[in-house]
Amino acid sequence: MAVIEDAAAAEASLDPMRSRLLAELVEPGSATSLAAKVGLARQKVNYHLRTLERHGLVELVEERKKGNVTERVMRATAASFVISPTALSAVQPDPARSPDRLSARWLLALAAQLVRDVGTLITGAAKAQKRVATFAIDGEVRFASAADRAAFAEELAQCVTSLVSKYHDESAEGGRDHRLIVAVHPSVKER
Repeated sequence: MAVIEDAAAAEASLDPMRSRLLAELVEPGSATSLAAKVGLARQKVNYHLRTLERHGLVELVEERKKGNVTERVMRATAASFVISPTALSAVQPDPARSPDRLSARWLLALAAQLVRDVGTLITGAAKAQKRVATFAIDGEVRFASAADRAAFAEELAQCVTSLVSKYHDESAEGGRDHRLIVAVHPSVKER
């Protein structure tokens, strides 16, 4: 997985044809082989590939000589991409603007910050050839009523506050701060 932090690279990746080419290039391919898959002329595919290559989203795997033509075989630089809110810095959400624990907009701003922060950590760890220490829980809970949901949220907040109080050590020499985000939102069902 790669995190796109550059606005121009994000724009390039969001073009529907380039997005499709990125998906196809999980396996290496040439402009000729891709043209048949996506229904475009080889020259158009080549134009899109050069744009993606300029932004570091695809890379050259090999060059094959076929008569007078050199065929370039490309592949995506990652199996999947996430666009960081940093790429849209002028409009990226800021959780500090409206810290309301019950606001969906605040939750979205926190999620954007999570993508931004973890993206930065992944990029730095890849350069240093290290792993990032993370932990995540994902699950679903079905509430019988809004009152039950509110009671759950309150109890969850108390439990998390208790755990943080137990393990947080402001004076720990050599300690490292970690961000904790807990979220509850309605599930989105696939149709």
